[in-house]
Amino acid sequence: MVYTFNPVEDPRWAEFVQGHPRSSVFHTTGWLEALHRTYGYEPIVYTTSPPGAMLTNGIVFCRVSSWLTGRRMVSLPFADHCEPLVESPEQGQEVFRSLQGTLDREKLKYIEIRPLSVDLPAEPCIQKSNMFCFHVLDLRPALDNLFRRFQKDSIQRKIRRAEREALCYEKGCSEVLLNKFYRLLLLTRQRHNLPPQPIEWFRNLITLLRGQLTIRVASYGQRPIGSILTLTHGDTLVYKYGCSDASYHNLGGMPFLFWKAIQEAKGRGMQVFDFGRSETTNQGLIRFKDQWGTTRSVLAYSRICARGRHKMAEEQLTQVAKRLFARMPDGLFIAAGRLLYRHIA
Repeated sequence: MVYTFNPVEDPRWAEFVQGHPRSSVFHTTGWLEALHRTYGYEPIVYTTSPPGAMLTNGIVFCRVSSWLTGRRMVSLPFADHCEPLVESPEQGQEVFRSLQGTLDREKLKYIEIRPLSVDLPAEPCIQKSNMFCFHVLDLRPALDNLFRRFQKDSIQRKIRRAEREALCYEKGCSEVLLNKFYRLLLLTRQRHNLPPQPIEWFRNLITLLRGQLTIRVASYGQRPIGSILTLTHGDTLVYKYGCSDASYHNLGGMPFLFWKAIQEAKGRGMQVFDFGRSETTNQGLIRFKDQWGTTRSVLAYSRICARGRHKMAEEQLTQVAKRLFARMPDGLFIAAGRLLYRHIA
């Protein structure tokens, strides 16, 4: 028997996630509540544990209802990965059979799962969808050993250049730092012809993940030139967002910020730095992450699809948007991001 519940309202979920060895920051109620507050997505967990019983497994989703890209469930929107927290193939098969029924009953376009390492059941309804590169850095070696593994020209020398330039370094989650981060985010998204996430998304993450979220900013004099936003969960540091002023890339601001994050994570006894996913076509980003001595693997998403509904309208929407956003004024650019992100989870 498979049961469902709202993980934000049921205290069992937070306790289960806190103690589960394969959970991530994306499973937490803070991430789920931020998705709900910003985009209106409805979180739901599928489990074989009866109501009121201690949870032994669970797969968390968000219901996405869009007049533009259709109705679907995603595990989870804007998360690089979200491991199904099941303990046996039998549990997984039972939940996935129930999901197939949900797909048909609610006439969803698809149900997407973003596993990190768990092998999904070999069910005919489960199809591979998107593929990404995924990088992690083992933080257990000594700092000196980690530094020696960095690529000399692209990473080591740029870190030293940033230190020679005496770049100003700030970290925290204040409104001042958020505004610096967001101005750089606008520059970066314009450079890539992509809409920016609404600033409310970041404010909600700061509010709901306080203590787990850090914004780091590097400045040259009074001018912010690079920023990264990281999240923590258990012994893992997660790089989630990065942005920069390209005209100052020669000063090494971004490598400098990653190095600061690594040093601070080591100081807190963390063991893993999750560098996140990269599009397989983004060879520049993949190369940058390779140069840190990371381990690269394949991140494969899967979908349970309805018959005749295989088109990925949200991806097509993004491609059309990229052409429209070139040279768009800031105010319209920000408004477009606020409108579109709820449709492209």
